[in-house]
Amino acid sequence: MNTRSIVLAGGCFWGTQAYFQRIPGIINTEVGYANSRVESPSYEQVCSGTTGAAEAVKITYDPATITLPLLLKAYARTIDPTTVNRQGNDRGEQYRTGIYWTDESDAATVQQFLASLQEQYNVPLAVEAEPLKNFYSAETYHQDYLLKNPGGYCHVNLQDADRFVAEEMYTKPDDQTLREELSPLAYEVTQHAATEHPFSHEYDHEFEPGIYVDVVTGEPLFSSADKFDSGCGWPAFSRPISKSSLTEHKDFSLFNRPRIEVRSHFGDSHLGHVFTDGPRELGGLRYCINGAALRFIPLDRMEAEGYGWLIDRVKLDQAKPTR
Repeated sequence: MNTRSIVLAGGCFWGTQAYFQRIPGIINTEVGYANSRVESPSYEQVCSGTTGAAEAVKITYDPATITLPLLLKAYARTIDPTTVNRQGNDRGEQYRTGIYWTDESDAATVQQFLASLQEQYNVPLAVEAEPLKNFYSAETYHQDYLLKNPGGYCHVNLQDADRFVAEEMYTKPDDQTLREELSPLAYEVTQHAATEHPFSHEYDHEFEPGIYVDVVTGEPLFSSADKFDSGCGWPAFSRPISKSSLTEHKDFSLFNRPRIEVRSHFGDSHLGHVFTDGPRELGGLRYCINGAALRFIPLDRMEAEGYGWLIDRVKLDQAKPTR
């Protein structure tokens, strides 16, 4: 995979890291200390204000999925770019904002982005923009801090990451466009909660490596690594790629048989239902999904179509028992 990196300082690095961990195309995040005058500074040294280091996050990303301008647009939503040495409740030089590039070819993109951002404010921006001089990884307990401590302090609105993705990456087309681009069956299934006939869709017996995305928005939903033959006549999965990609709703449309409907997060597409009769060794769930609600992207096409960041998710060595 062709990956790139950028280092972003946006106040307390816990929140900045947690925000970008929710953005598609981000391959890896690491919190640390950027552009320090002191070699390998400790957290205590950085907090003393004597190192010149900024709390920052080194972000490795897949440019085929998220471009640098779009990544910087997400970053701008996490900061007040006009405050000096302060974000949220945190004050000090280490909490300044900054964009530090690791490739000189990114300099023009960063400068152009900041010039555009400046047009939105009547006061000068306080965001540093310069090459990365050094980056020292922070102590282990700082890494993935909010994943390990969900109730920890965070100056960033993490839910905004979902709004950003919905607005910029997996936007639902208008109804007229859907009618023109989807097959009649896919439109009825995703928009009116119709159900295709059992054993009628090719994906029921498709077990090639790849991912299944929302046919409406392209949001990744399921991996072939979690697909199994349930014998029910519809594609079945033991889990989604990410729980946040699905929403669940009580469904009483069948008399005396309440069910849990599954819909896609950003497109709000009806997908199918989830049941608790799946293989125990895979967690016990069976996501029974209409093939017409999905688009299959083979492993060898994932990078070209902007899903290279999920390749490792597809290559999981996991058995797929039958039912």
